Parts: sequence; structure tokens; C-alpha cells
Amino acid sequence: MQRVDTIFSGGFVLTMDDRFTTYADGAVAVKDGKVVAVGPTADITAQYSADETVDCTGQYIMPGLINTHTHVPMTLLRAMSDDQRLDVWLNGYIMPTEREFVSPEFCRVGTKLACAEMIRGGVTTFTDMYYFEDDIAAATAEVGMRAVLGETVLKFPAPDADSYEESLALTRTMIEKWRGHPLITPAVAPHAPYSNTEETLRKCTELALEFDVPLIIHIAETRAEAEDHLSANKQTIVHWLNKIGLFRAKVIAAHCVWIDETEMRIFREKGGSIAHCPSANLKLASGIASVSQMLESGVTVGIGTDGPASNNDLDMFEEMRLAALLAKAQTYNPTALPARTALLMATRQGAQVLGLEKVTGSLETGKAADIIVVDAQPLHNIPHYDFNPDNVYGRIVYSAKSSDVAHTMVAGQFLLRDRQLLTVDEAVLRDQANGYAERIGAFLSDYKSNVLSKLIAVSVGVERGESFEVQSKAVLRDPSAIEILLDHPDVEVLRTTHYRQHDTYFVFDDPSAGRVRYREDDKLDEQGRITEVRTRLTYTSPIKEKSFDSMVDLSHSRFIAAADRPLRFYREYFQANKELTLDKDRRRWAIHYRGVQFYINVDQLLQPNQDQLFVEIKSRTWSARDADFKAAHIQEMLKIMGIEPADVVSSDYLEMAHAE
Repeated sequence: MQRVDTIFSGGFVLTMDDRFTTYADGAVAVKDGKVVAVGPTADITAQYSADETVDCTGQYIMPGLINTHTHVPMTLLRAMSDDQRLDVWLNGYIMPTEREFVSPEFCRVGTKLACAEMIRGGVTTFTDMYYFEDDIAAATAEVGMRAVLGETVLKFPAPDADSYEESLALTRTMIEKWRGHPLITPAVAPHAPYSNTEETLRKCTELALEFDVPLIIHIAETRAEAEDHLSANKQTIVHWLNKIGLFRAKVIAAHCVWIDETEMRIFREKGGSIAHCPSANLKLASGIASVSQMLESGVTVGIGTDGPASNNDLDMFEEMRLAALLAKAQTYNPTALPARTALLMATRQGAQVLGLEKVTGSLETGKAADIIVVDAQPLHNIPHYDFNPDNVYGRIVYSAKSSDVAHTMVAGQFLLRDRQLLTVDEAVLRDQANGYAERIGAFLSDYKSNVLSKLIAVSVGVERGESFEVQSKAVLRDPSAIEILLDHPDVEVLRTTHYRQHDTYFVFDDPSAGRVRYREDDKLDEQGRITEVRTRLTYTSPIKEKSFDSMVDLSHSRFIAAADRPLRFYREYFQANKELTLDKDRRRWAIHYRGVQFYINVDQLLQPNQDQLFVEIKSRTWSARDADFKAAHIQEMLKIMGIEPADVVSSDYLEMAHAE
């Protein structure tokens, strides 16, 4: 009789091999971290004796589940900011918090917390994309889980790198360190096409090819992402990525909600794999991926939870169930994506997505002993009907819960035994996680109330500045006064422009909070046709810095930058107490008056409508002395135009238009 380390006996064994072999009263023998035999209990116990026999009566013995996409340290950001669109959630809250808090320690704590949750839920292998991935690898190996881990590469600074070159260097170092490890597979992880450039994606591909490691990336998660890419590149995302050579690497693409059948064909022909994340796609309203069509097209698809900040858990039982149900609802076909297929995607096919199909994903001789034992007798999973052999898959996918997992083993080592975690200290993790929550909560409380901080946080990589301006505004009762000024011998006209301006102001109850203006400038030609459009953000305080003889004011714009996101984003992000709009027609002259540059604006308010014309003279300034000098020049120009002090307006257009 052959001696082995462990025998799981007396349970219902689901091998998930290519024949979907099952044993109603089965056993699995384990030695040196590998499966050495699978079969009926009587046969296994007749051939093998074990140091330890685990009685699995009334339980399922099956391969560990494989989570093909997540961001494990984000357990520490769970439920931090829910019910947001993806761009607002990611750019407005997650990334600012990550820049402030993500560190090697953060990643180690978050990883162990995630591993504990996944081990309890029967997950033995996961795929991760995050920062400080070397520390994530160390924590994962210490806990004893199997993982494919990719260091994130972005075109802008990340918490662990100031540039993409530094991220690539970190990735190379990590690959060299962890390559060949029995549990850890290093990978390259350019975050997404929209957060990278063609150059960075090419370099990531070359690095993945050099070391023959996977390349992890988000693709076509939202409709806006897909449409924006098509508009900018005149090709769909997958076609473009194929053109630049990304699919030469072993691509693991998360989401792919908005890809079409021609893009699916590229995945099949190039050997790319997809990680389907149903919960996160639902929670962020990204859409429902066409998984049935992907599978019919021959694409290898696994199931992932996505990060616990966008899900908000790491429960693969829930993901299997949702994957099956969503496919049915999407196709109006209850036979679409049956339970057996869903379980396959979470086991053997998930291993295939990660390139680990020879290592894990099924209970077969020679494969790693990545095994879970699941209670088959809880109230929510009885009675059992066995007249159809496929009913067992339905019981697991539609009825079983992650809390039903009794034992979890990876590479022959128990990580969970009788529902007790063996390789992590749950009490310590709770304290560490709650400590981070307290600090992050204090940061976000201050952050949410500081409008300028929020504005700066979502403008990373955007060139911005601030300015002081001396300016005067007055009612223009005689339009010919402008010509008098422009014809003055001390005035040189540099250029003339005609705009239609659409302003949206975000106003807050606290006056000290300032206000944000989103402006769309439509540049018009002589026939009034739009020739150019630009959008800009400005943050100002409603309080004037200084007044010169009640005729000229000094104002301070503390933030000026191009608006690189749509108005909808800023509306949802700032959540202002009040939103006010203003449309105006503006004719602008850039002039030199006595050699000093000024701008002359003649404005007519269109919405809300104002019958009067207004003239505005302004110039940027950089010192108190310069401000005094330019204020005097403005007063001279007002006199040239015959503007009386009574016609000078101290209010800005917003206050005048919305006086009520």
C-alpha cells in the first residue's frame, strides 16, 4: 500500500477534467503537494494509506476556484466610495486616496486581508494588478496562495513610480525575482489603453515577450471608453491593440464588455484570454459582457471578482452565479451558459486563462493539490436530485455559498481547516484594516470639503496654473466707444477674436469654499460658424483681492487648466449645492496700451438674457506694484471711452445674471 500525505475521502468529487468526471462517493490522494490519485473511495483507500485522512461525507471535493482578475490591496478601500460612475469613482476618489496612502505596508496588509477572504471562499489562485506588486507577491507567498501578479504601468505617475520607465524597471526586477517560484507567476500589467500610450504598450509587450510572462490589461470596460477610442483612433480598441502588436504577448484582458464579434475573433486567433467580472460591471453600470458569444467564438474566458473596492467582495461563488444568470438574461435564453460551464470558467478554464492549465484547475493526477471541500448539506442546498448528473453543478453554482467552504488546500498545504484560517492572523488583520479606515476616512472627510484639493486631485498630468488679474467691468452704453479706444494713438491692436461662451458654475453653500467654473469656448468665424472648441476649468474665490478707487478690481484665479473630462464628470464629482449656467457672446481684442498688454472684451449675456452690453478691460499681473501700474492704465482707458464711474459694475456676470 502506497503512503501519501493526505486523503480526502467519502465526498462527492467533481474533478472538472475534460470529461467532467465525478464520483458520488469519491476520494483524492495527495502527496508532496500534488494529486496522486482520484477515484471511488473504496479504490483509493485500498491502494493508499495516509498520514491524515479527511472525512468529507456530505461534502463536495473539488478544485479550488480561480479568480482571474482583481486588485487585492483594495480590500482596504472597500465601501469607501460607492454608487459612482467608473470615471468619477476611479479618478475622483480611488486614485487620490491611493496617491496618499498606498505603500508597501498598505499592499501587504490589504493582500493578506484579501487572501484571508478568498481562502475562506474557496479561492486558491488569483490574478492581481496593482502597485508594489513585489510586496503583494511576498505576502501572497507567505500566506500560501497561488497567484499571477502584474506590476501596474501607467503613462502618468503612480504610487510606486514617478514615470512609466520606473514602473517598467520595477516590473523587470519583480519578474527576475519571482520567475520560477512554485506559487507566484510574475506578469506585466499596463493598466488600460486609455491610461497608457502606444509607446508604453509596446514596451510592456516587449518585456512580457522577453520573459515569456502574461500581460494583464483592462480592455473596453465601458461604452464611453470604447467610443472615445474609436473616435480618436478610427479603430476599435482590440483591432488597434492587435495592430500595435499587443497580442504577441499572452494577454489576460479584464472586462471586454464592449467588444464585438470581430474583436472576439482576434482574441481567439491570437490566443488572448478574457476575465469576466460580472459584479463589478453591474455595480459600476459598465454593461454586461457578451460571454456566451465569446465562448461560442472559441475565446477562453474565466471569471474574476475585480477589486474589492468596486465589487465589494472577493466571492467567486457569487460571481459564478451571476455569470450564469446574466448570460441568460442578456440572450433571453435560459439554456445560455449552464451551471457546468460557469463552474468550468471558475476552475479549469480559469487556469487556462492564466496559462496554468497544466498546474491547477482540475483534480487530475500530477496536478497541484489545490483542493477545496464544500458543505453539500446546508439548508439552502437541500434536497438533492440526482436523476440528472448535471444537477450537482446547479447545486454548486446556484445554491452554494462561499461560507459553505470547510477546507482549502493549496499545493498540499491546508490554508483553511474546519473553517479556521491557518496561515493568517484574522484578529491582527482586523485591527490593521480598521486603522487604515480611520486614517483614510479622516483624509476623505477633509478632501471632500476642500474644493481646490478635489480639483487638483483629478488634474494629475494636466498643465495648470493660477493667475492674478486687474480688471474693470462697465455698462457699455455707446458701442462706438470701443472704436474710439481702439483708434487711440496709444493703442495697438494685436488680434481680434469672436467667442460664444457657455459657462457652468459649481457653487457651494460655504462661501469660503470658492467656486468652480467649467467653460466651453466656441470660437466663431466671420459667418458665425464654430471653428474651434476648447474647455477650461477655473477655480476662484468670490471675494475680490483688492479694489483700486472703486473702478478696478484685483481678482485671483487659484486654478486654471484645460478640462480633460466631460461636464457630466465634474457635475457628479463636485456635487455642488447649486449649479448655475451662463451663456454670452464675447468679442475680444488683445491690445497694447502704451506698450502694455491688455484684453478688451465686449460681452452680451444671452442666457439669462441681459439687454445691456458690457465692456471688460483686464490684464494679468504678478506683483502689487505691477497691479497698481496696470490699474492706472485701465482707468485711463475707461476715460478715453467716456465711461462714467456710475457705469462701473463691481459684480461679476454670474451675480448679475442670477441676482435672484
